[in-house]
Amino acid sequence: MTTTSTPWTREAVAAEILAGAHLVIYNDALLRIPSIWLDRHPGGALSILHFVGRDATDEIDSYHPDHVLELIRRYKVGTVELPWRPLVPPVMSGWVRTTSDVWHNEADAVRSASSTQILLVSAKHGDATGAPTRETLEPGPSTLSFEDQARHSAAYKELHKRVRDAGLYDTRYITGYGPEIIRYALLAALSAYTYRHSWFITSALFLGLMWQQLTFVAHDLGHVSVTHNWTIDRLLGILIADWIGGLSIGWWVNNHNVHHLVPNHPTHDPDIEHLPFLAISPVFFDSLWSSYYKRTLHFDRFAQYFVAIQHRLFYIVLLLARFNLYANSYPFILRKAFDTKRVRGGRWAWGLEVAGVVFFWYWFGRVLVGTGSWKKGLAYLLVSHVAAAPVHIQIVLSHFSMSTADLGPTESFADRQLRTTTDVICPDSIGWIHGGLQLQVTHHLFPRLPRHNLKAASLLVKEFAKEQGLVYAEFGWISGNQDVLGVLKSVADQVKIIGTVAEAEAKEAVDRKLGLHTEKKA
Repeated sequence: MTTTSTPWTREAVAAEILAGAHLVIYNDALLRIPSIWLDRHPGGALSILHFVGRDATDEIDSYHPDHVLELIRRYKVGTVELPWRPLVPPVMSGWVRTTSDVWHNEADAVRSASSTQILLVSAKHGDATGAPTRETLEPGPSTLSFEDQARHSAAYKELHKRVRDAGLYDTRYITGYGPEIIRYALLAALSAYTYRHSWFITSALFLGLMWQQLTFVAHDLGHVSVTHNWTIDRLLGILIADWIGGLSIGWWVNNHNVHHLVPNHPTHDPDIEHLPFLAISPVFFDSLWSSYYKRTLHFDRFAQYFVAIQHRLFYIVLLLARFNLYANSYPFILRKAFDTKRVRGGRWAWGLEVAGVVFFWYWFGRVLVGTGSWKKGLAYLLVSHVAAAPVHIQIVLSHFSMSTADLGPTESFADRQLRTTTDVICPDSIGWIHGGLQLQVTHHLFPRLPRHNLKAASLLVKEFAKEQGLVYAEFGWISGNQDVLGVLKSVADQVKIIGTVAEAEAKEAVDRKLGLHTEKKA
C-alpha cells in the first residue's frame, strides 16, 4: 500500500490515472490536481492534462512565479523516485474525462510501431463507457536516451538559476518600455493627424503599425511578464488587446500556453493547425483530430486544392491573419458566457473583455464610417489589418520550418523547445521591429522572462546548448522565409503527387471497366 512516506511506484501512479486521477510529478513530489482546478487554471486545462503521468518540473518552474510554486505544493499526495520514467498522458491518446467524471474516447490514437509518435484521428467508435488501458499509458520505443534527457533537464535547472541570479526577471520599465510607449503614442498621433486631414490610407497604415507593435506588449502581459502580478497584467492586457485591438486576451493566453508546451505537435499545437489553407507536414493529409479545437482537421478536396498552392498563397493568408484572430476570439468569449467554472478572475475579466470588444467596434466602426464612403471604409479596413501582418510572418518563421515529430514524453522540456523553435537574426538596432521576439528560442525556454532581457539571456542559452550538444537554431529574415516557403512547397508537391496517383488509378479503373464491357459485347 502506498503512503505519503513511501514513494509511489510507476504502477501505482498508472493505476490512479486510469481511475481518473490527474497526477503530475513536480521535483520528487506527486501532485494530485483536482478536477475543479483544471477548469479554473489560468493557463487552461490542457496545460495540465498534457503532463499527467509526466515529470513537469521544468515546465512548471518556467511558467510560475515563486509565490505560486509554494501554493502548488498543497496538492502533494506523496513522493516518487527520480529520475521518473514518464507515462503517456491519456489526452495524448484521445482519452478525456467528461463533466460526469467518466472516460470518453474523443479521438483514436494512431501509434507508430517503431517510435513514440502518437497522432489522433476522429474516433470511429466513440464510447463513453470505455476507458484507457495500462497499455495506453506506455510510451512506444524511443530514439532518445533517457539518461541524456535527464542530464539535459538537470542542466536546464542550473541554467534557470543562472538566469534568475543575473536579475533577468526584473522588468526594465524605463529603458525597456519607456521607448516603446513613446513609439505607440507617436503612431497613434500620426494616425489621428493624417485621418483629420483625410489622408485615410496613411492613417490606416499608422494604425496597423501601432496594432503590430502593441501585439508585443499584449504578448508580455499574457505571459504575466510585465508587472508579474496576474490581476494587473490581465487588466492591462484586456485594455490593449480587447479595447484597442478588438482581440480576446483570454483566448490568446489559452491558445498560446498550449502552443508553448507542445510546440509543433500536429494534433496538439493550435499554432500549426491551419487547414484548409496551410499544412507544414504530410501527416495532416490523414485528417488529424485537434485536441485543442476539439474537431477534425479535414483534408478534403477544398484543403487539397489550397495546400497544393500554399507556397504561393502563404503571404496572402498571413496578410489577412488578423481576421482569423477575430474568428477565434469571439467564439471563445461566447463560450465563456455559458461557462460556470471560469478561470481565475473569470467573471470580471470576461465582462471587461465583452465591454472591450463592443467598445473597439464602436470606435473603429466610427473611424470607418468617417471616411465618407464604403469604398474608402473598406480600403481603410484592409490597409490597417494588412499593416499589422508582419508579426504573423515573424511568428511562423520561428516554427514552420522546424521539426513536427513527436518524440514522446521522454523528451526533456529544453530539448523539445530547441528542436521545434528557431531565432530570427537581426541587428539590435532594428530589433524593436520584431518586438524582441525574434529571440524565440530563449522565449520558449523562459516564457515569463521580460522581453527586453531576452538578448542577455540568449547568450546564456547558447552556452547551455553548446555544453549539452544541442542545436540552437537561428537564421536571417530572408533565409528564414526561404526555408518556410521550401517546407510549404515540399508539402504542396506531395499533394500534387497524391492527386496524380489518384487520377491515374481512376483512369485505370475506368479503362478496366470499359475493357470488361467490350469483352462482354464481343
